[in-house]
Amino acid sequence: MQAAAGCLTAAVGAGAGLAVWSVDVRGRLWRFEQSPDWSVLYAELPLMVLGGVAVSLGLWAVLRRLRPRR
Repeated sequence: MQAAAGCLTAAVGAGAGLAVWSVDVRGRLWRFEQSPDWSVLYAELPLMVLGGVAVSLGLWAVLRRLRPRR
């Protein structure tokens, strides 16, 4: 049950990171005149997804620690 909750939390965090990244992505991709800025795809996208996973798993770990033991 705990492993499934951790995996679900990581998936939700990845989805949240992807959702945050997708806000105004077209404007960021074409930010310099007429040439595309590919760092949006190969740098910002993986960092946002990994950041979302890290934040969600960190929050999950903190909440697990705060819950009283039986």
